[in-house]
Amino acid sequence: MNPLTLIGVLWLGGVGAVLAVEPCAIEVVERGSGWPVPLVELRTTHQQRFVTDNAGRIAFDLPELMGRQVWFEVIGHGYEVAADGFGYRGVPLRPEPGGTLRVTVQRKCIARRLGRLTGAGLLAESAQLGLEDGGVETGVLGCDSVQVAAHRGRLFWLWGDTTLARHPLGIFHSTAATTGERALGSFEPPVRLRYEYFTDDRGLPRAVGRMPGDGPTWISACVSLPDGKGQARLVASYMKIRPPLEAYEWGLCVWNEEKREFDRHRVLWTKSAEAPSPPPHPEGHAVVWTDGAGRAWVLFGNPFPALRCPATFEAWQDPASWEVLESPGALKSAGEGRAVKPHRGAHSGSIAWHGWRRRWVTVFLEALGKPSAFGELWYAEAASPTGPWGPAVKVLSHDNYTFYNPRLHVELSPPDAPILLFEGTYTMAFADHAQPTPRYDYNQILYRLDLDDPALAPAGRRRESPQGAQERVGSGEGQ
Repeated sequence: MNPLTLIGVLWLGGVGAVLAVEPCAIEVVERGSGWPVPLVELRTTHQQRFVTDNAGRIAFDLPELMGRQVWFEVIGHGYEVAADGFGYRGVPLRPEPGGTLRVTVQRKCIARRLGRLTGAGLLAESAQLGLEDGGVETGVLGCDSVQVAAHRGRLFWLWGDTTLARHPLGIFHSTAATTGERALGSFEPPVRLRYEYFTDDRGLPRAVGRMPGDGPTWISACVSLPDGKGQARLVASYMKIRPPLEAYEWGLCVWNEEKREFDRHRVLWTKSAEAPSPPPHPEGHAVVWTDGAGRAWVLFGNPFPALRCPATFEAWQDPASWEVLESPGALKSAGEGRAVKPHRGAHSGSIAWHGWRRRWVTVFLEALGKPSAFGELWYAEAASPTGPWGPAVKVLSHDNYTFYNPRLHVELSPPDAPILLFEGTYTMAFADHAQPTPRYDYNQILYRLDLDDPALAPAGRRRESPQGAQERVGSGEGQ
C-alpha cells in the first residue's frame, strides 16, 4: 500500500474505521480483444454506482467494502456478463487498497464503444489511480446533437444546448470548436480528441449562434460551400425554440469569419395561424454529392435526403433552387423483414459515402424501438444517396436510455479501411424514468463499426440506384 495515499486508519474498540484508503483499480475489458470498455456501470448491493471512464477503469474507494467479497451488478448497454442461477448479471470481487482487478464482459452489440467525446472527466478514474493525465477541463459538462463540417482545412464542430459547471443553465445558442481534419490518432479506446473551443475573453466556451428572438437557438444543416468567387462559406439553418419544444422560426445563417459566430442571413418562416408549419428547408445533416453527369449537389437529410440544391453558396440561399426529395418512410430489417421506421424528428441519423465499402451507408435511430423507445440504432447501405436502401441491421441497443442524432464520421478514418465511426447523444431524456449516468449523461459517445464484420453482411445485398449506376461523392470541403 502506498503510504502517501493512505491518509490514515482509526481504530476504536477493536473495530477498524478507515477514514480514507488508496483506491483499488477495476478494469473492464472486452472478451477476445482485451479492449477497455467505457460506460460500464458496476453497482453494489447497497446501490453505490461506479462507471468506467474512457480507459475502461474505475477507481473504487469505498472504505466499508475494502477487503470484503463484494457483488457488483454489471450494466453495460450492449456489454454484459453471464447471468448466475438466479438471473443476476454481475461479478464477485474482493477489492484491496492499491490492488487491481479485472472484469471481462461480452460484447452483444455489433457496434464497438470507443468512448465519450465531450464533457468533463473523460479519464477521471484513471487520473485518480495515477495512470493517466486528467487533461484540460473546459467547464463543459454536457452538450447536445453534433453538427460537423470540413471548412478551410479544419473540421468545424457545433453542438446545441450546452451544460456548464458554473450553473445548471448553460449555453442555449450553440457552442462550437475546431480540430484538425484527422482529429483521431487511434480508433481503439481510449479515444483522445482535443477540441479548440471558440471562447470569450475569459477563455471559456461561448455561444456562437445567438439569433434575435426569445428562447434557444438550434443550428442544423451545417455545410461549407463555395461562393461565386471561390471562397468557402460556412452556412447553416437555424430554428428558434420556445417552451416546451416548439419551433416558431426557421432561417438561414452564415458564419462570420471575423466575429467567429453565425449571423442571421434571412428568415424563412415564422409560425402563425396562416403558416402553422414551415415550408421545405435545409435541415438535418448535409452531404455533398456529385452525380453521374458531374453535377455537384448538397443533400440535406435526417437521415435520408429530403432536399437538395446545387452545391454553391448562391444556390443554398435561394429557395427557388431547392428541390424536395422523397425519403423512405421505413426500411425492412434483415432476416425477418419487418418495417423499421426511422425517427422523423430532428435527431434520426445521417448518411455518407464510404470509400472502402464503395457504397452509401447510414446509421439511423428507430422510432419507438425496443427495448428503448429512442435508443435503437440500425445500419443500411445503398448504391445511391437517394436509395433504394437495402436491408437494415440493428447495430446498437440501450437499456432504457436514449441515444439520438447519430452522425457518421467518414472524415475521421482512412478511406481505404473497413472502419465506420459514428457518434450520438446519450441522454436519459425520453426514457422511462432512467437514472442519469454520472459524467456520461447528455454527452456525445463515439462508436465504431467494422464493415467486414460478418454480422453486417445482410446489409450488403446489392441494390442499384434508379439510374442503374454507381454515383460518386464530392469532397464536401467547400474549398
